[in-house]
Amino acid sequence: MPDDDYKLIGKSVPRIDARAKVTGEALFTADLKFPRMLVAKVLRSPHAHARILNVDTSRAEKLRGVHAVVTGKDTAGEKWGVFRYTRDQQLLCVDKARYLGDEVAAVAAVDEETAEEALKLIFVDYEPLPAVFDFWSAVAPDAPRIHDEYPRNINVEVKIEVGLVDEAFRNCRLVREDTFLAEEDSYFMSEPYAVVANCHADGSVEIWMPNASPHTKAKALSNALRLPLSQVNVRKITIGGAFGGRSDVFPAEFICSLLSIKTQRPVKLVYTREENTIATRMGHAMLTTHKTGVDKNGKVLARESICWLDGGAYSSTGPIATSVPFLCHEQAYNVPNVRFYGYRIYTNKPVRGMIRIHGRSFACGVDTQLDMIGEELGIDPVTMRLVNARRPGETTPTGSHVASCGLVECIEQTAEQSNFLAKFKKSVPNRGIGMGVNSVQTGFPLGIRGGSQAFIKFHEDGGATVISGVVDNGQGNDNMLVQIAAEELGLPMSEIRLISADTESTPTDAGSYSMISTFGGGNAVKRAAEDARAQLFEVASEMLEADPEDLVARDRKIFVRGAPDAGVPLPKVVRQALLLGRPIMGRGAFNPDVDQRREWIGNPSGQLSQAFSFGATVAEVEVDPETGQVKALDVTCAQDCGFALNPLIVEGQFEGSVAMGGQGGMLAEEHRWHNGHCLNPTMLEYKIPTIKEMPRIKPIIVETIDPGGPYGAKEAGMSVAMSSAQAYCCAVGHALGIYFNHYPLTPERIRDAIERKQESKGIKTAWDIEPARIIPPEPKS
Repeated sequence: MPDDDYKLIGKSVPRIDARAKVTGEALFTADLKFPRMLVAKVLRSPHAHARILNVDTSRAEKLRGVHAVVTGKDTAGEKWGVFRYTRDQQLLCVDKARYLGDEVAAVAAVDEETAEEALKLIFVDYEPLPAVFDFWSAVAPDAPRIHDEYPRNINVEVKIEVGLVDEAFRNCRLVREDTFLAEEDSYFMSEPYAVVANCHADGSVEIWMPNASPHTKAKALSNALRLPLSQVNVRKITIGGAFGGRSDVFPAEFICSLLSIKTQRPVKLVYTREENTIATRMGHAMLTTHKTGVDKNGKVLARESICWLDGGAYSSTGPIATSVPFLCHEQAYNVPNVRFYGYRIYTNKPVRGMIRIHGRSFACGVDTQLDMIGEELGIDPVTMRLVNARRPGETTPTGSHVASCGLVECIEQTAEQSNFLAKFKKSVPNRGIGMGVNSVQTGFPLGIRGGSQAFIKFHEDGGATVISGVVDNGQGNDNMLVQIAAEELGLPMSEIRLISADTESTPTDAGSYSMISTFGGGNAVKRAAEDARAQLFEVASEMLEADPEDLVARDRKIFVRGAPDAGVPLPKVVRQALLLGRPIMGRGAFNPDVDQRREWIGNPSGQLSQAFSFGATVAEVEVDPETGQVKALDVTCAQDCGFALNPLIVEGQFEGSVAMGGQGGMLAEEHRWHNGHCLNPTMLEYKIPTIKEMPRIKPIIVETIDPGGPYGAKEAGMSVAMSSAQAYCCAVGHALGIYFNHYPLTPERIRDAIERKQESKGIKTAWDIEPARIIPPEPKS
């Protein structure tokens, strides 16, 4: 159906949840109140690494107002891990604490003050153990093992090699090897983590919490609590942001459920901002060494990348996190010969997961190195990227066919609309311009949880209810589902009710963490609407004495194409269907066309995703060399999102991506540490951008109409987030004539780099960083 024929799709319609959020009517987990509800608090390890010899809770249990105390001994002993082979986290510590803040015990009491007092009455006998806090210490031959079964603390090891890498390097005109380092960062959602659990007399438990996949949470809790899946019900709640940080399963929901089961009362656990930082997830620190070889035209013939990730104390999404930085760039740039070694390393620090700007050192390293090579060859940054850009119809080195790709258009349009080449060639002191390029998957193989299903039922007044497992973390997924259903059924959005993200009443969905909500959940709802519409047309065709193929649904009527005045009201068709014993109930399901044999470590080849998004960002900055402060002036960003179902929402995603990826992710956001202590866990010390620091943003939507997406849509926003970090990095480097390799670019690092350049009389690389190296296997005894 051509765009002009759409009534709602492709239009900037207001979000269905906007009014409730701006008026404060929307309820978040911490807002929930139930009769007899108890307050939970968690006792955390004061040691970065310690053996737990004994936990004495007797005094806490006797405190008036305390209704339950739980420790690792109260658990079934199940460990959590995203994959079977990464199950390494006890959701309440049993034998060891592995980072400062690990969960050791918890209490439920009548109020917060009593719960806090009870924590002080729990006595834990610890045996402190040696701890490691960085890559190099952790992989040393004599380092203490954080998990006994992982020699040299290597949690995940991924190796990918395609083509004739060494031969290609020998045939290159120029080869460079450079190392890049990015520190840990955090999500800092506006909503701190909170959980409410309510156990019922029949043994079932219902749980409310921020999440990226309610069905995944329910399955994990079912395993950990050893309850049938039908008795673990994750409920829908308003969620205040995710950015990858709500994708995992955390001790909080397990602890809260355990306390509710034990007390037979509702229990609420609300994290402090400090706990939200250290006890959910944070972004990985990452060390990357790129060796890149090109021909005389700047075409990359070979690349070897070695990447070390500081994973913290537990596996979390380890295999995915280790692989994704490489995979994003094999999608974005066409490099025929590649070799990748990825190592995720355990340290005695909080657990790391996937984040919206995951892989800063890898991505910024790729584009910084392209600029360095381009300077040596006399080729500008735009040409360097165009020469190597992915095109539609190509296949990535690990075997993914790219059906739609607008990367060339993104590069060309951002360059043109920012006047990149003229500004790049015109030297203005302390002002610079830079470009970043990236690509992100739209889903990946998840087995039976990779698909999405939806139902649509009609009411006798002609309204409809959409039932879907898709979760909305704030990005507008609820609106997307209703907008699609309304378009297909010819109804106003106000007459469609949505039931979503509730594991008891909705079918399964892959979750929002794999960037597939629109592609998967949107397709499922579209198919359910098409099925319901076909049923409506069968009934209406008898009423209108017309062929179902000639009918149209629009404006609450069904009519023969070209004759809208002779139609029949949709409610009348629904009531007729009920009289005939044929109630309208649409069903739809969608499973992405991916290779289910593909596995992150064991078999990293085959179709990773059915669709990929592509983005390019140009940033213009001004640097004060005296203070090291960077002022972002203008950002021009483009992403191929397939088709913008709601351009206003897509542009909002772009703006948020610039804020998190560029303004915050490249200029300020990092954690500081001392012996496992996070020194800046709150917004007082961890600096995130405010509206005052934001530059002018010019969003460009590139549409390539992906053949598999609903109306051609695919992921929208993530490619801008990462390419913004790269663009800011290259822009600051261009402003100062320095190639930066340690991120983020804080004022201190910028000042140090300027002084180093002055002292060394013009050397343009910022710091000498010990490179990431291939870690040899542990010698066999």
